[in-house]
Amino acid sequence: MANLDATFSALSDPTRRAILARLSTGETTLSEIAEPFDMSQTGVTRHVSVLESAGLVKVTKRGRTRYCTLQAKPMRAASKWLSNYQKFWDANLVSLAKHLGGEM
Repeated sequence: MANLDATFSALSDPTRRAILARLSTGETTLSEIAEPFDMSQTGVTRHVSVLESAGLVKVTKRGRTRYCTLQAKPMRAASKWLSNYQKFWDANLVSLAKHLGGEM
């Protein structure tokens, strides 16, 4: 559960979600990640560190350049955990539809 907590905590910030979206297209440098954000490179580095601590990003250094790669396994675990609640919502929506006289 600690890993799941770290994943959800990391995903709670819109900047970190934007970083992950960028990394979903492939490996990129820390400098390239920082470009679209209105914050210092240090600020972006802190966000990447949170993602790295949660296991969502792998940072490797080649020469003086730091490269970031998406690590999706923790998100798979979060998705699996959330999917357990899909059955609950589906059943409630069917029940609501019946109550309202509609079909689902």
